[in-house]
Amino acid sequence: MCHFFANQHPESYAFETRSIRLNGQSTSIRLEKMFWRILEEIAGQQGMSVPRFISTLHGEVLNLWGEVANFTSHLRCICVAALETRADPAEPEKRQVA
Repeated sequence: MCHFFANQHPESYAFETRSIRLNGQSTSIRLEKMFWRILEEIAGQQGMSVPRFISTLHGEVLNLWGEVANFTSHLRCICVAALETRADPAEPEKRQVA
């Protein structure tokens, strides 16, 4: 089993930095390429570009929770949640952490 995970090509977890505008300000987001691919898929499902999706998401998170201490970690968690939903489309409430 570990062979599958250990056998991942290093390119899949190499970092990629992209410039994006959040709330009118330019910033950079650095994520592993695998997470960018998942975000591209999610954004496409929402009918948005990745920058627009991330900007929209950031605004919604600010409205719900206020400033996010580590937005890139939040993006990674969103990717994992999307993969969980794909694997088991149970209601989101069942997967939320209290």
